[in-house]
Amino acid sequence: MLTLAELRKDYARGSLDESSVERDPIRQFQLWFQQALDAELPEPNAMTVATVDADGRPSARILLIKGVDDRGFVFFTNYESRKGRELAANPHASLLFFWTELERQVRIEGAVEKTSAQESDAYFASRPLGSRIGAWASEQSREIASRAELEAREKAYTDRFGEGPPRPPHWGGYRLVPERIEFWQGRPSRLHDRILYTREADGHWRIARLSP
Repeated sequence: MLTLAELRKDYARGSLDESSVERDPIRQFQLWFQQALDAELPEPNAMTVATVDADGRPSARILLIKGVDDRGFVFFTNYESRKGRELAANPHASLLFFWTELERQVRIEGAVEKTSAQESDAYFASRPLGSRIGAWASEQSREIASRAELEAREKAYTDRFGEGPPRPPHWGGYRLVPERIEFWQGRPSRLHDRILYTREADGHWRIARLSP
């Protein structure tokens, strides 16, 4: 049986060069994301979201990205969850996409702001009914006595709202406005390609290669 120390894989599917990437990291992300979609990867929109609390202690979890444009990267959650409380105390976060089949990572760091109520309303209305009811039923990250209590809350809100639950006031979107975006392509012998975009004071992006 292999030990943990013996588990390894050599990466050789592609390469990445600073002379050939898009000048805008959002466009580069959209290019890679489309390639992940075309490759039919399982949940290519899954990402790790890392936050830090008021005492500087980090936490991370998997969420789904729900929007990307020139303004930033959008996801939705309960504002009163652990991540919501941490973002209220320290409105900065990092995102990590890992597409293992393509041997690629994207790391994104920046300030986080809430989306507008109109954006949150529009996305909430597009969700399946069960997910909309669930946003009311779940006091996300809070202790709960049992599964039965959660299911009772679900039934109570289903009876209350029927087919038309409104968006809860404690639920909505966040937009991470990127300051640094790094694209990582696995290469043989752990000599990976790392291309970093850093937003400068004038809003333009500086592109640099990092040592692996």
